[in-house]
Amino acid sequence: MSETLSSLPLESIETEAVIIGAGPVGLFQVFELGLLEINAHVIDSLPVVGGQCVELYPDKPIYDIPAVPVCTGQELTENLLQQIKPFHPTFHLGQEVVELSQQDDGRFFILTSKNTRFLTKTVFIAAGVGSFQPRTLKVDGIEQFENTQLFYSVKNPDLLANKHIVICGGGDSALDWAINLVGKAQSVTMIHRREGFKAAPASVAKVKELCAALEMQFEVGQITGFEEKNHRLCEIKVTGSDGLTRRVPLDTLLVFFGLSPKLGPIAHWGLDMERKQLKVDTEKFATNVTGIFAVGDINTYPGKRKLILSGFHEATLAAFAAKEYMYPDKKVYLQYTTTSPKLHKVLGVDTPIFD
Repeated sequence: MSETLSSLPLESIETEAVIIGAGPVGLFQVFELGLLEINAHVIDSLPVVGGQCVELYPDKPIYDIPAVPVCTGQELTENLLQQIKPFHPTFHLGQEVVELSQQDDGRFFILTSKNTRFLTKTVFIAAGVGSFQPRTLKVDGIEQFENTQLFYSVKNPDLLANKHIVICGGGDSALDWAINLVGKAQSVTMIHRREGFKAAPASVAKVKELCAALEMQFEVGQITGFEEKNHRLCEIKVTGSDGLTRRVPLDTLLVFFGLSPKLGPIAHWGLDMERKQLKVDTEKFATNVTGIFAVGDINTYPGKRKLILSGFHEATLAAFAAKEYMYPDKKVYLQYTTTSPKLHKVLGVDTPIFD
């Protein structure tokens, strides 16, 4: 980790804390820092907050959040966003941290892929298993249609209405979108390399029901080529296990091969690692670089369990450690949100009166 950056610009955002990762643990890190009156900026490579919960299983149930019998990944994210509203965090989405370096004054310079620059006293890495990148379709030349006719996620379902849609994949996302688009799209055809699916049983049953009713089609095979007309994707070539290649006309191709986690530049920041995870202590969840903390699935320590609730615990201790690091001359007291007038003020709630 370098000590200086000669090209450091004057327009860097100066802050006390930057959180890398906007998944559930990163969002809860905002809350714990906020209780200690530390405002944070949050960076995430995904275009939306929620991390794995939103990208991989937004509608699937989670059962192990304390005092919440069941919630979806999307609901958990929305609740966490509601919880951190009093602290007004600033989100910088759709950008990856490409540089992290420590300055002579001890602060950290952060540069993102969108040229957003920060000077921060502390850094909290809550990047899960790294930044998520969609697994792409390996067909030569088809990448020219990305974001016009070829998509790896759905941002605006309304644009798919009355279109001939082909969906490639056999997981939850592929089946969920196939079910959702039946009756809205002109036609829906699913393509998967084999008969079986890796998806919720209810979704598999629904897809089979829709195929039996001829409301959608299913083809076993792999996309091996395509045809274009007037610079528009008009057909894909699907080769089945029988070796025969069939042509499938389409307007839009949705590919859901899952997301591939990539550690990315984190591996080059001079932090101690073990099996692509950041080594931390269990008192402060600090890395080997003073001022940099790691919480959630990105870290490792003896007895580590990759659970959301474990990440919440880690974020709490990291916040207290960061406060003590930034303000060593100030005593950091443990206060309870139930009874502390100061915390009620920070949270913007009325102080309750107990009989």
